[in-house]
Amino acid sequence: MEVTKEEKEGVIRAIDFYVEGGRKADGKITAKAFADTATMSWTENGVLKSVPIKVLYDGFDSSEPMEAHYELTYLNVEKNVAIARIESQFGKDKFADMFTLVKDADQWKIVSKVYQSK
Repeated sequence: MEVTKEEKEGVIRAIDFYVEGGRKADGKITAKAFADTATMSWTENGVLKSVPIKVLYDGFDSSEPMEAHYELTYLNVEKNVAIARIESQFGKDKFADMFTLVKDADQWKIVSKVYQSK
């Protein structure tokens, strides 16, 4: 299914909040991207880790502002749900981030973030 310009812009708006929060070391900005019940997951030494998204906000709040940017590499939208993948960089650290999003009224919210360090 083809993604409309409006859908893509809405998803990008959410991802922009995520990255901007990292750039400015401000979890409140990042929180605009995520649903209140969102989670973040990854593997550490082969073991699945999954935490409430507040852990990400706290991490940004305790860091210093840094250079941060991303490239959207995949987007699939089906009505009010979406899957997005980005290649991101926060400071010197590079990641493959994958998100599931749900449209809440007229705003896209990330409900799950999974990532892999590169």
